[in-house]
Amino acid sequence: MNLNQVTVQSLDIEKSIHFYQKLGLHLIVKSPHYARFEFPEGDATFSVHLALETKPSNTVLYFEVDNLVQRVRELESKGLVFTQQPVEEPWLWHEARLLDPSENEICLYHAGNNRKNPPWRVQ
Repeated sequence: MNLNQVTVQSLDIEKSIHFYQKLGLHLIVKSPHYARFEFPEGDATFSVHLALETKPSNTVLYFEVDNLVQRVRELESKGLVFTQQPVEEPWLWHEARLLDPSENEICLYHAGNNRKNPPWRVQ
């Protein structure tokens, strides 16, 4: 089994496209009600679909980057606003958080080897 894509709701497709392109995703499909993106690395894709209203969600989208602090500064210089600046979390991931235009929560993070192999991994 392989993850194909994750899709979230969007109140405004154009605003979402602009936002996710600023994050570094590459637009591959565009219609009035849907947009799909490729990541710079890997095979999974990400999409947004138009919704007349969005329901509050507890889902958090995690996008891994190599140099978190530098990436956050670059994105802030493009006008993106973070709700949490980079911080080292107790689960050994360095994380920063922001909201997309439809208030979907995004966590940019760097975990290194702890991404899949934390000290408490089940053997």
